[in-house]
Amino acid sequence: MMDSKPLLQDGPPAYNAVPGAQGYGLPQHGYGAIPPTAPPPYHYPGGPGKSPPPAAGFPSAQMGPAVAQPPITGSYTIIQPSVVVVGGCPACRVGVLEDDFTCLGILCAIFFFPLGILFCFALRQRRCPNCGATFG
Repeated sequence: MMDSKPLLQDGPPAYNAVPGAQGYGLPQHGYGAIPPTAPPPYHYPGGPGKSPPPAAGFPSAQMGPAVAQPPITGSYTIIQPSVVVVGGCPACRVGVLEDDFTCLGILCAIFFFPLGILFCFALRQRRCPNCGATFG
């Protein structure tokens, strides 16, 4: 089954036919050259060290004597937020507690089979793999 779309007979346009692309191929004069140095600063009339005349309508700023600030005496109290990890070890605060079944719980599950499984889950203990602490 053929499409009824017309095929593109012409190739893409040449680069010089694109508007605004005429000057890209020519080298620019002064390209890469070091720019001239900045002009010297303007000297105001009245000699060196004099301030410039105030702008029209604005009075000149008057500077008062410098005043030393008293040193700040005080202390900062930084309160560390306590991050509580669910299931984290309260002893070392690094490990995550894992559930372990006790030997008595496994024996109850074997010998008192249907009801012993409840005892097995009731007799499990939590142990930290990092520090080895057990919590009942």
